[in-house]
Amino acid sequence: MLFQPDHLAHFPTLVSIRPPRVTQVIAWMLMIGIGLVTAILFGVPWLQTSAGTGQVVALNPDDRVQSVTALVQGRVERWYVNDGDQVKAGDPIARLIDNDPDLLARLRAERAQVAAEIAAAQQAMAVAQLDVGRSGQLLAEGLIARRDYEASQIRVADHRAKLAEARAKLSRVDVGLNRQSAQTVRAPRDGRIQTIDAGAGATLVNPGDILATLAPEAPVRVVELLVDGRDVALIYPGRPVRLAFEGWPAIQFSGWPSIAEGMFDGRVRSIDPSAQATGLFRVLVEPMPGRPRWPDDDYVRLGAKVRGWIQMETVSVGYELWRQLNDFPLEFRRPAIEAEAAAKAQEKAK
Repeated sequence: MLFQPDHLAHFPTLVSIRPPRVTQVIAWMLMIGIGLVTAILFGVPWLQTSAGTGQVVALNPDDRVQSVTALVQGRVERWYVNDGDQVKAGDPIARLIDNDPDLLARLRAERAQVAAEIAAAQQAMAVAQLDVGRSGQLLAEGLIARRDYEASQIRVADHRAKLAEARAKLSRVDVGLNRQSAQTVRAPRDGRIQTIDAGAGATLVNPGDILATLAPEAPVRVVELLVDGRDVALIYPGRPVRLAFEGWPAIQFSGWPSIAEGMFDGRVRSIDPSAQATGLFRVLVEPMPGRPRWPDDDYVRLGAKVRGWIQMETVSVGYELWRQLNDFPLEFRRPAIEAEAAAKAQEKAK
């Protein structure tokens, strides 16, 4: 007998235990939700990423912050710049003076004296060489003894030694004079004065002491990220990277980069072969060619903090959740197996 809705009137107990309509709606919602979650877990792709933090650095060592040091011992007589001043290569930064203000004058006088000694030694050696020639001629004529001829040769050698000694002394004086003449400290390259060691003006400075720091302008910027050693084996040069710069508003969805906002593109330039003291590995990231430029230097300066996500393989959302719950490493791509599968697919297509 077929079931008819009006038959329920004969079964009041069955009618009384019929589930409420709200319960039926909730049950349908749960079933639909479970179906959607299952479809998302197994059907929606998720891009795995290796996250890291770091900072903006200059790629060229000459573009990094440099210390301007004293070349000679002395005191700072005058500063030519202030904090924040723009300088060109060769512009004076500071002038040093020796504790003895007459040192340069005395060095110049000593050099003039040594130069006179050299001239006298050269003149004496020239006369001695003429004497050797005359003594040789007289020895050949039998007018003098060989001992006199040898004595004239000894005098030439003695004058030659004195001349060499005077020239060596002149070289030492020139070295001292040149060092003291280099008392004007100049900028090694174009840039901006970041800080000045103001205390150096009242204290004695030695060669190598820092007088100021210079920050070069418009450096070639890269980002250094510190990533976990578990992921570094899967990272290679050319991997795409998504970057969020400090102070730049951004919304990041690491698994779905297409819907992220305020992010910038980069690519892995190199990976350090050894870990840092913290156990993390440094990865250098450069701008991605053909993509929007990174923010200008006025907004993202050297040393600014950066968060980065190195893009890896694409898996399902369910697999990614299972991986993270089990604390497993990222998916390892097997190029040989993928190449073999691609070759088989091409053969089937033919």
